Amino acid sequence: MDGALQAWLPPFNTALIVISGAFLLLGYYFIRTKQIERHRGAMLTATVFAGLFLVVYITRFFLFQPRIFAGQGAVRAVYLFILVTHTLLAIAVGPLVLVTLRRALRAQYARHRRLARVTLPIWLYVVVTGWTVYLMLHNVA
Repeated sequence: MDGALQAWLPPFNTALIVISGAFLLLGYYFIRTKQIERHRGAMLTATVFAGLFLVVYITRFFLFQPRIFAGQGAVRAVYLFILVTHTLLAIAVGPLVLVTLRRALRAQYARHRRLARVTLPIWLYVVVTGWTVYLMLHNVA
């Protein structure tokens, strides 16, 4: 069972962040087209799936050995750059998302909008580099 779980969890975890990223983009589209309620729903959904991703990721980290990147040379340097920037920005984006969400839920829309303009590109970068790290680690590409 451990082998099956260890094989199944990485793609499942990646699917969670893909769903989060899709709703993040939908939320951006909805706010640009002034569909406020749809924006709210999409952003809450993106946040929930990002939270689920984090729970599964941490669980995986404690249950199984992390996978080591096998590439060498320039591709390893690219991988490490992506991994380091992804990790640092992932640490930063969590609090940014929570504060941005809090401001929206408290109807502090001007403050929400200012912070969302910073949070969105960082969150998108973290999502896309997360997918990239997964693809590079699992040789999917």
